Amino acid sequence: MSQHDLGKCVINALEQYFRDLDGEKPAAIYDMVLRSVEKPMLEVVLAKAGDNQTLAAEMLGINRNTLRKKLTEHQLL
Repeated sequence: MSQHDLGKCVINALEQYFRDLDGEKPAAIYDMVLRSVEKPMLEVVLAKAGDNQTLAAEMLGINRNTLRKKLTEHQLL
């Protein structure tokens, strides 16, 4: 899957979200999208890194402490 395909998935999901609102006011879309994408991303990258947090952090381009914080936030530790 290319970056374009991932973006297309997000667009489709957001379009469906707005259709499903059925007149309701949208709220906290930014946080909703980040929460929806971040946890599965962390799960997949950590698995691909063989549960090696240092390697996973390198793959993600973030600091290992930041990764640990995010893993804790998503209850992945």
